[in-house]
Amino acid sequence: MSKTTVYDVKVTFGDCDPAGIVFFPNFSKWMDAASLHFFMECGVPPWRELRKATGIIGTPLLEIHTRFMRPATYGDTLHVHTSIETWGAKTFVQLHRVMNGGVLLCEGRETRAFCVHPEGGRLQAIPVPDFVKEKCS
Repeated sequence: MSKTTVYDVKVTFGDCDPAGIVFFPNFSKWMDAASLHFFMECGVPPWRELRKATGIIGTPLLEIHTRFMRPATYGDTLHVHTSIETWGAKTFVQLHRVMNGGVLLCEGRETRAFCVHPEGGRLQAIPVPDFVKEKCS
């Protein structure tokens, strides 16, 4: 079972479309920020430090599925609840549940991989490090 973290977002006027509702790509931006926030809250070092120590550059996004249930508007404070839904050998699925109070507005699943980028080589997925699983469980 994964830990769950909460990343708070204050919706501004600039986050909204002319109808006053949050422009949908902003949810992806907030889920991406919540992904890094999750690992840091669990005690995983920031990507820059992790790269120096292990060569891991971060967790690039491979796939995303988002379902929208309710709109948000400027002035709302949203809470992105993030956890790991599944761990694979080289990938994992993060679940993001965007809430406004007790109301679910949006749910997103991101498939990501821990990657290294050898000098002169291509980006490569590596097995999910055991220390990461331990810190996040």
